[in-house]
Amino acid sequence: MTAAPVHTEGPRTVAVTGSTGLIGTALVAQLRASGYAVRRLLRSAKGATASDVVWDPARGALPPMALEGTDAIVHLAGEPVAHRWTAERKRAIRESRVRSTELLAQAIGALARKPRVLLAGSAIGYYGDRGDALLDEASAPGSDFLAATCVEWERATAPAADAGVRVVLLRTGIVLSPRGGALGRLLPIFRLGAGGPIGSGRQWMSWISLGDHVRAMLHALVTESMHGPANLVAPNPVTNADFATTLGRVLARPAFMPVPAFVLELLYGEMARATLLAGQRALPKSLMANRFEFAHPTLEGALRAELRRDP
Repeated sequence: MTAAPVHTEGPRTVAVTGSTGLIGTALVAQLRASGYAVRRLLRSAKGATASDVVWDPARGALPPMALEGTDAIVHLAGEPVAHRWTAERKRAIRESRVRSTELLAQAIGALARKPRVLLAGSAIGYYGDRGDALLDEASAPGSDFLAATCVEWERATAPAADAGVRVVLLRTGIVLSPRGGALGRLLPIFRLGAGGPIGSGRQWMSWISLGDHVRAMLHALVTESMHGPANLVAPNPVTNADFATTLGRVLARPAFMPVPAFVLELLYGEMARATLLAGQRALPKSLMANRFEFAHPTLEGALRAELRRDP
């Protein structure tokens, strides 16, 4: 991961939720390497250190001192999406995001000494499946389950914004890392030479390397002009077919075995239709306007960089 500069200004103590996930783990490591003090908000006391705080967002439980003395909060917690969606799973996906955000935002608003910034998780699923349309942060939301969830998720930050806290809504794309996420699941298949496009392969994939995603969050922490939604994606989205071809080339393996759409729909139902077979062609307008420089602006460069870190 490209090192972020040690900060001399900006937030000093950062509270992080979702710190044990793929993005959160990398973020916490980079924050500490950059000189920040990190306070993790954990849902379990297992593995907690003296600087961590245990909370239970499902029960609305947040210790009064959890956010005291923080200069910034990064909220990444939420139930995974990549499973077949039952009614219970959809409820968990929505409530784990919306309720936890409401709890944090209300607590921030009540603080006597408020943090300077809240970076709140969201996703480019906000836009729904939009075909070939180019999307930026001003584009309208979609109408499917994920889009509706993202709208509520972002709206839940209102108490913090109303209290005068700078809020950045992190509309995250497909984060590339061999340690997890979409790439982590695809690698074993592609390394066997059994990879290929999904469905038609025409759906767009707005991706970002894990390294650039973490650097973008650190950039948002200290860039006062950043506020509101920000697409955390690289500037060069690709179709799913191009993604498969590029990953095959990087791995020096064939990648021409398509996965039929009906198979995915049988296995995953609505989740497949809303994620695997759908797409967004999103651009990082906010990041670029705020002078963020991507270390990995092209897919092939990002894949080669991330796979070099594959343990």
